[in-house]
Amino acid sequence: MAVDTTTGTSTGTSTGTASRATEVHAQLRGLDSLDAADGAPRGRRLWDAAWPKLAAAGIALLAWQGVVWSGWKPSYLLPGPGPVLAELGRQGTTPEFWTAIGITMTRGLVGFAISAVVGLALGVVVAKSRVLRSAIGSMITGLQTMPSIAWFPLAILLFQLSEQAILFVILIGAVPSIANGVITGVDYVPGLLVRAGRNLGARGLALYRHVVLPAALPSITSGLKQGWAFAWRSLLAGELLVAIANRPSLGVFLTQSRELQDTTYMIALMITILVIGIAVDAVFAAVDRGIRARRGVATR
Repeated sequence: MAVDTTTGTSTGTSTGTASRATEVHAQLRGLDSLDAADGAPRGRRLWDAAWPKLAAAGIALLAWQGVVWSGWKPSYLLPGPGPVLAELGRQGTTPEFWTAIGITMTRGLVGFAISAVVGLALGVVVAKSRVLRSAIGSMITGLQTMPSIAWFPLAILLFQLSEQAILFVILIGAVPSIANGVITGVDYVPGLLVRAGRNLGARGLALYRHVVLPAALPSITSGLKQGWAFAWRSLLAGELLVAIANRPSLGVFLTQSRELQDTTYMIALMITILVIGIAVDAVFAAVDRGIRARRGVATR
C-alpha cells in the first residue's frame, strides 16, 4: 500500500506539472496567434511605411515650387522641381552618371567597412578597460564632434590628392561614432545578464562574445548607422576638395556644375546624394527592426 500510495502521489505530481506546462505552452501559442492575426498584409505594411515619405516629398516639392514662384531668385539660380527632375531623368540615361555613382559608393562602402572593423574593435577594447576609457574615452568623443572637413588640410599634406586622403578622413569621421556606439551599448547591458553569464561559466572574451555584445547589439547597430552618416558626409566633402584624374564622382560633378553655374544639374546631383542616403538609412532601419523583433520589442 505504501508503495502504491507513493507511486500514485508521484504520478499525480508529474501529471500536474505536465498539465501546467501544457497550459503555459497553449497560452503562448495563443499569444503568437494574436500577433499573427494582428499582422497586416505585406502590401498594406509597405504602403503604411511609404506614404509618410511620399507625403513629405510632396510637401517639400510644393514648398520648393512656392519659393520659385515668389521670385526670390532668378530661375537660372534657383530652378523649379520640373526642370531639375527632368535633368535628373536625362542624367539617369548616361553612363557617366552611373560611373560617378559607382565610384562614390565604392569609396563609401570600402571606407565604412574598414571603419566598422576598426571602430568595433576599438569600442570593445575601450569598454573592457577602465584605464583606456579614462585615457582616450573623452578623446573619442572629441574626435566625433570635430568637423571632418577640418582634417583635409592634414590629409592632403600626408597623402596628396589621392584616394588615401579621402579614406583617411572617412576613417577619422566614422570610427569614433562606431566605437562610441559599442561603448554605450556595453555600459547599458543589465548587470543581471552579466552575473547570469558568469554563473554559467562565461569569463573574459567568452562573456563578451556570448552575453555582453549580443545584449549591446541595438546600440552597436545605432552606432554603425551614425558611423555611416559621418562616413558619407566625409566622403562627399572629400570629393569636393580632392579631385583625382580619371576618377569622376558625384563630388567632382558637383564642383564642375558649381563652376559652370549649372544649378539645375547641381541640384539634381544633390537629390541623388539625398536619395542614396535615404536608401542606406532604410537598410539600417530594416536591420534594426529585425533585431527588435527577435528580442520581442518590435514597435508597431
